[in-house]
Amino acid sequence: MAAAIAWADQPEREIIPGFHGRLIHSDRMTFLLWRIDAGAPLPEHNHEHEQVVHMLEGEFELVLDGVPHRCTAGTVLVIPPHARHSGRAITDCVVMDVFAPVREDYRSGEGAATLLGGVRE
Repeated sequence: MAAAIAWADQPEREIIPGFHGRLIHSDRMTFLLWRIDAGAPLPEHNHEHEQVVHMLEGEFELVLDGVPHRCTAGTVLVIPPHARHSGRAITDCVVMDVFAPVREDYRSGEGAATLLGGVRE
């Protein structure tokens, strides 16, 4: 069943310090619209999900399997399942992440534990 969903209708929550997100889940994917504060670190972690990062605004350094990538507006970066990644916001950022399959940890509210707990296998 198709549905039109407005981002503005989704509650924003601070999932980890400096990372403010709005979530939408479909049957097979999770969409996360981030508003990230300048200087906010993304702890190193991994997960079973394929992740597509689409930079909408700002500048973010994302380290993927030890290789740094400087992401700016218009950059799209694909993170394979189980790949270690971390980073930091260089400026205030707006980022769209898409995950497949669905991030059940985000649906249940446990996403911060995944990130703050470090690497998961």
